[in-house]
Amino acid sequence: MENNTFGLGPRPGRQSDAAGLSRSRAALLEILRNQSEPTSLAALVASSGLHENTVRAHLDGLETAGLVCRERATPEGRGRPAWLWSAVDHEPAPEYAGLAGALAATLHRTSDDPAGDATVAGTEWGRRLARESQRSEADDARGHRREVVNLMDELGFEPESGPRAERVRLTRCPLLEVARQHTEIVCNVHAGLVRGALAEYGDEETDVELVPFAEPGACLLHLRPSRP
Repeated sequence: MENNTFGLGPRPGRQSDAAGLSRSRAALLEILRNQSEPTSLAALVASSGLHENTVRAHLDGLETAGLVCRERATPEGRGRPAWLWSAVDHEPAPEYAGLAGALAATLHRTSDDPAGDATVAGTEWGRRLARESQRSEADDARGHRREVVNLMDELGFEPESGPRAERVRLTRCPLLEVARQHTEIVCNVHAGLVRGALAEYGDEETDVELVPFAEPGACLLHLRPSRP
């Protein structure tokens, strides 16, 4: 099934390159991504609240990982100009997107129930990801929903939600073009992923609904708590 709602939906995804970073290093990377121009060390220290030596070490690590780059500032007066830092914007590898597209096309062509099979595959994937993820000690439905939002963030969906995490805007999609071509399959995989993760966290009751291309800038993920 093709989807032609090109005025709606999220932006293309970025590689989930922050998944292996510490919390403070990932936060520093996010600060850089939100800057409109290269940023000085002093400005990053002020924005992050971290010690200058800590910021410097994080920048070195991010540069080694290929996530940030630096350039010399314009010389002013005597002395060597300071370094300015920028985030390197990564898009998903074309090979990965191509493989996902081929798998979606094959499922669409060969399955008697493409949407159902996609949901099953996504559910198994979500369970595995939840088992492997670093979790807090959440023990209630709201905490489980927040865990799912964190997991979606690690996967590159850049979710936005309130404190109850019942309505989540997914502002990026790692497989946007494939999702436009095979919405039924790709989006059911993603919905199944959420259901599988919730089940692994011990929540079998939350009602999951993913609305693809729901509004400009986002798909919508509804996580409705069960009612007595």
